[in-house]
Amino acid sequence: MADSTSLVIRLHSDDDVGIARAPIASGTALPEAGDIVTLGDIPAAHKVALRAIKAGDPVRRYGQIIGFATEAIEPGAHVHTHNVSMGDFARDYAFGQDVKPIVPAEQTRTFMGFRRADGRVATRNYIGVVSTVNCSATVTKLVAQHFSAPGKLDAYPNVDGIVPITHSFGCCIDHHGEGVQQLRRTIGGYIRHPNFAAVLVIGLGCESNQMGALFIAEGVEPSATMVPLVIQEQGGTQKTVDAAIAAIEKMLPAANAVAREPLPVSHLNIALQCGGSDGYSGITANPALGAAVDLLVRHGGTAILSETPEIYGAEHLLTRRAITPEVGQKIVERIHWWETYAEREKGSIDNNPTPGNKAGGLTTILEKSLGAVAKSGSAPLMDVYRYAEPIVKNGLVFMDAPGYDPMGATGQIASGANLVLFTTGRGSCFGAKPAPSIKLATNTKMYTRMVDDMDINCGDIMDGHSTVEQKGREIFEMIIDIASGAKSKSEALGVGNEEFVPWMIGAQM
Repeated sequence: MADSTSLVIRLHSDDDVGIARAPIASGTALPEAGDIVTLGDIPAAHKVALRAIKAGDPVRRYGQIIGFATEAIEPGAHVHTHNVSMGDFARDYAFGQDVKPIVPAEQTRTFMGFRRADGRVATRNYIGVVSTVNCSATVTKLVAQHFSAPGKLDAYPNVDGIVPITHSFGCCIDHHGEGVQQLRRTIGGYIRHPNFAAVLVIGLGCESNQMGALFIAEGVEPSATMVPLVIQEQGGTQKTVDAAIAAIEKMLPAANAVAREPLPVSHLNIALQCGGSDGYSGITANPALGAAVDLLVRHGGTAILSETPEIYGAEHLLTRRAITPEVGQKIVERIHWWETYAEREKGSIDNNPTPGNKAGGLTTILEKSLGAVAKSGSAPLMDVYRYAEPIVKNGLVFMDAPGYDPMGATGQIASGANLVLFTTGRGSCFGAKPAPSIKLATNTKMYTRMVDDMDINCGDIMDGHSTVEQKGREIFEMIIDIASGAKSKSEALGVGNEEFVPWMIGAQM
């Protein structure tokens, strides 16, 4: 990266563009780019042409193609959606060519976690109240609200709270189709999540997602810590609320009996997310998170990269790190599925970036994807999973999901993530119970403005006060602190009760 006094950042010698560190006025000379003079105002985090680009030629950032010029672009011109668009080009998948062996950490680190009776490890100690269908969502919330009143949990200091898990689906879908199967897999992942000491599952009674079918599909059996209640069988809303409160009061003493103990960092499973991204995401927060991922993987931990549309155009960087050709091919198959899906729905994968992303300097999904993949560091890609499928391999893995952050994070948590690491450039106010979320700001200006929501400022990298490696170490240390019980900013604000957003596929009838 250029020094912190430069006006633009050129990330690779092959790049046609530089990234503005701050707003650059029209007519400004750029000495670090050969005395090019800007031909118009360049907003912060946006791109300026560093050489002439012919119409139809590829435009490169990170040394990779981010789009194609729709008109001739002169040096010093603003490069964005008005003169760059998507286009097809061949990717060299080179399966496994860039796989590097994992060098184990010299010293094993630990965190203070909860060990469940079956050996699973938790970073939080909640009791969950999970609805099978939207029709039981209100009852679920009323139960959780009862225990949120002051003093209700004072006698149970080791219990972090009662978490409602509600959603808008569960009925009017094919009883045996892929949609209900995926919903059950997602709910099942939350029911079994180690951060829940016990779970109450509440259904209406007549929904497509029947309680019995859910339990059978997910291999769940009723017990003292897994209590099902059906509103129609209980006799209505208030009777179900009363029964649920009584059931949780029986669960609380056992839930409170656990205590944190030192456990290897290898038990940590982190979800990698980025949302409200900007032109700095791929320069600061995402590569810094990638450095933290490399440290975690060296300690035997697991990181879940996700959001398939947000690796589109950068998938060849992952296939080159795939541990086997078969794993790499799974990524390619998912990309082709999304191309077909977008065509069937008469949409475009380039609808992502969002308007906010584009205002922040991101022009195409290709550019966004290249920055997003940086979150994964340099570790080998061990496997590829379906949405909400249980993760069984340690190391870096990929889970198929849409680019909508709450939907992707929901699948990752259902897959077993017990922490969420979330980078943001525009300022996403995200949290996701039962897994604590750590938010990483890409730039100092936004971090300062939204300091109550942001946990770490990665803008230090661009300001010249830190390196990617140093910030990666800082993130790694915060991962250990938050996993050990320190509250993240989103937890302190109480964010996370509304972010369960399953990816629903299939027709609604």
